[in-house]
Amino acid sequence: MQETHKKILFKYYSDYLEETVSETMWAEIVDLEKGLFKLDNIPFFGPLIATDDLFYAEFDKDEDRLVYKETIENSGNSIVQVIILEKEFDKEIIREKLKAINCLSEGLNDNFISVEVVRDVDYSIVRSVLNEYESQEIIQYAEPCLSDKHRADLLKN
Repeated sequence: MQETHKKILFKYYSDYLEETVSETMWAEIVDLEKGLFKLDNIPFFGPLIATDDLFYAEFDKDEDRLVYKETIENSGNSIVQVIILEKEFDKEIIREKLKAINCLSEGLNDNFISVEVVRDVDYSIVRSVLNEYESQEIIQYAEPCLSDKHRADLLKN
């Protein structure tokens, strides 16, 4: 069976954790010899990369694995981080609301989710859902990786 994916190490500073973090994520092999991959995971802590972005990674002897070096081409997808502020609030409520508008998410724990906003989704709709919860002080959200396409969605409305 031919290998189609590799685990890649990403190292970056997280504003959320206020420290440098390491996160391993799955990526689809585009061209192994050239070190080209396409991200196939939703990042948690916000390197400047989104799902389906094309990136370059190279083998690092110290880490003994492939390590992300730079993003080559943006897919138009965005990543949004959501922190649940209200105790006892079920994060699945927000995850289901986002899923209904085609935004998949990953939960890290009870109060942190990372959301994938694919290129075709109108980001102004996503933001109105998030703003509704933020205005009630249920959540706070950050936009560590907002694509040009999604920035344009906000300007249209």
